[in-house]
Amino acid sequence: MATTSAFLLLPLLLLLHLAIAAHGIGINYGTLGDNLPPPAAVANFLKTKTTIDRVKIYDVNPDILRAFAGSGISVTVTAPNGDIAALTKIDSARQWVATHIKPFHPQTKINYILVGSEVLHWGDTNMIRGLVPAMRTLHSALLAEGITDIKVTTAHSLAIMRSSIPPSMGRFRPGYAKHVLGPMLKFLRETRTPLMVNPYPYFGYNGKNVNFLLFRPNRGLYDRYTKRSYTNQFDALMDAVHSAMNALGYGDVDIAVGETGWPSVCDGWDACSVANAQSFNRELVKHLATGKGTPLMPNRSFETYIFALFNENQKPGPIAERNWGLFQPDFTPVYDSGILRNGQV
Repeated sequence: MATTSAFLLLPLLLLLHLAIAAHGIGINYGTLGDNLPPPAAVANFLKTKTTIDRVKIYDVNPDILRAFAGSGISVTVTAPNGDIAALTKIDSARQWVATHIKPFHPQTKINYILVGSEVLHWGDTNMIRGLVPAMRTLHSALLAEGITDIKVTTAHSLAIMRSSIPPSMGRFRPGYAKHVLGPMLKFLRETRTPLMVNPYPYFGYNGKNVNFLLFRPNRGLYDRYTKRSYTNQFDALMDAVHSAMNALGYGDVDIAVGETGWPSVCDGWDACSVANAQSFNRELVKHLATGKGTPLMPNRSFETYIFALFNENQKPGPIAERNWGLFQPDFTPVYDSGILRNGQV
């Protein structure tokens, strides 16, 4: 009987694995550690041992770009916030592309360049003003250098939101909406590129809503304006962003998830545990694999990058900052996240 049940389960596991691959599960590959494996070992591990098919890095590290050459794994790179001013000038942007992209493309499958990271959250006034011009100029520089298959976007924290509850009333902060996000969404629509956001249900933890945050059975959230119900915070946040985009007339622009995750250790806060981190990431992978989308975006898939690949022992800040990883630096899983190829999916 057990053998028969296992035999019947195999096709289901295979379908789930194929669904995850089709919808694209990525990982954020940070390098703030003094005990991390070399990039070539990381590329080989991801290719041979996991279902991860894309990585996002926070710079244009040439060693990492070389390591992923020929791997079939897509790489998203980041132009640092400090490069934004230079990237508003076409000559500087072309030089940036010639230095950081052309030596590795197309051997390394670079799919996106992010101009800065959470610029509206952390950047100064000049960075914020220069963000969209830099994105447009960098796009033009890529075309001028003969590169047509790399898209330009940037990742946002949800500090760009003025409101997110209920999801249908999600709105961007007014100043950002008019002067930055509206022009940015116009560019993203023109180039058929997604808006990238970093939704973290973890930051909404209050001790009473843990089941809603971790995809566990719960009472749900009812949106009286749309008469739709939400069973998890991830969908609610995504629909809030979509509603904000729709309010500006850009509901047709795709959304990608640049970061989301859950730390396994904290400074005594009960939100953090291996069990909670495992529950969030594992259930997120399953949820994305269904391809059913959200209540306001049914049947839409979201390219998603889990935060993060490794526990990084040199990240500053509280203990949680050093414990977002799915793996230890020796590739030992911190917990079963459902992305290994050995049947854990």
